[in-house]
Amino acid sequence: MNQLSPSFSLTFRLQIHNKPGMLGKITSAIGELKGDIGAIDLVSAHPGHLIRDITVNVQNSEHGDQIIAQLKTIEGVTVLNVSDQTFLLHLGGKIEVVCKSPLKTRDDLSRAYTPGVGRICEAIARNPDDVYRLTMKKNSVAIVTDGSAVLGLGNIGPRAALPVMEGKAMLFKEFGAINAFPICLESQDTEEIIRTIQLISTPFGGINLEDISAPRCFEIEERLRDLLDIPVFHDDQHGTAVVVLAALINDLKIVQKPLHEIKVVVSGIGAAGTACIKMMLSSGVKKIIACDREGMLYTGRKKNMDRQKVWVAEHSNPEREAGDLSKALKGADVFLGLSGPDVMRAEWLKTMASDAIVFALANPVPEVMPEEAAPYVRIMATGRSDYSNQINNVLCFPGIFRGALDCRAKRINEEMKLAAARAIASLVLEDQLTEDYIIPSIFNRSVGETVAREVLKAAVASEVSQRK
Repeated sequence: MNQLSPSFSLTFRLQIHNKPGMLGKITSAIGELKGDIGAIDLVSAHPGHLIRDITVNVQNSEHGDQIIAQLKTIEGVTVLNVSDQTFLLHLGGKIEVVCKSPLKTRDDLSRAYTPGVGRICEAIARNPDDVYRLTMKKNSVAIVTDGSAVLGLGNIGPRAALPVMEGKAMLFKEFGAINAFPICLESQDTEEIIRTIQLISTPFGGINLEDISAPRCFEIEERLRDLLDIPVFHDDQHGTAVVVLAALINDLKIVQKPLHEIKVVVSGIGAAGTACIKMMLSSGVKKIIACDREGMLYTGRKKNMDRQKVWVAEHSNPEREAGDLSKALKGADVFLGLSGPDVMRAEWLKTMASDAIVFALANPVPEVMPEEAAPYVRIMATGRSDYSNQINNVLCFPGIFRGALDCRAKRINEEMKLAAARAIASLVLEDQLTEDYIIPSIFNRSVGETVAREVLKAAVASEVSQRK
């Protein structure tokens, strides 16, 4: 089911005969095709005609083409131009580098660059830790991808992945006051990626791995954590897990079920699914059943297994059940979908336990649509912004990196991730909790600050902080 979305926002520049009723004909035509008019602006007025810009939210490109075709059939209307607002936003890229200090005089230049900069270089050579005090390193993160697993798009390569990395850099800056730089690598070779990140790591206080396909992402992160003395964080894994756990903590307050008694079914055992399982186990969940295309994972299963799935099988499904997803769902308290669209039928949810909780996080089309699931579940969450209870990693990674950078953490460990999840959950007060409000808004400015503070405390307590 397609939804009207600001991500498909078109502005039609129209030349319209200047006579009564013309604007009404145009708006009626757009409304008949279910376009959502956002703004109508008068550009200019001329003898006999007007130039207007009409901005409309549509479902997709095909829907936009239908509206254009309909407008062209109206006598007295000429379509002069069509602008896609999302493409306009991306023209020239979405981020830039700016100077913190002005360069207006020779004195400014001599301090910022030669000869003054030489004294700074010598100071760092004498005391390498001064690189955190005297350069951008203490507040810089590299966002590294090979473009092999871009959300909803798959293996589109590093060039096509760059707009996503620019967007991620915007989120780091806006919600964590962190300078983040997109690094898109022209290689999907594990060894080349590891070596390249190791070689370029000096200017950065942290590495955010992004959109790297499983199972390579596991090895890349594990080895870089051993090679580098700065935090390495694969957000697709751990960011998702943190926000899911935060939402689950609050969900269970509503349905009044303890963590250690619930049954959780997870569909999709990629990077995010595996990380969510590990985090739920760390938090106290006892019974988890993981499913892939072949059905339930269990110890001893041979078909379609890899190293990570073997680990999951060994740490879940204690009764070694076999069968498909519909069988796994029977009696489950929570369904967590991290797979793809339409992997389940809504009627399967009937067999879940009372007050069922469903996280259908495949994006942009979830495993089951909220409208279809509504009759059978108590609480529903997706990864989409056009439904309530959006599970979005932006609630997590800016604050986690802010806390890690502020204490110069060597790594981001389990204690820090659990602290982040609890911090996010705490921002929805118990008297505010409802089935449609289980997680704070991504625009709640206290989220990043609260997560950073609690992550920093956890880093110090678990002895990964390098600052006294």
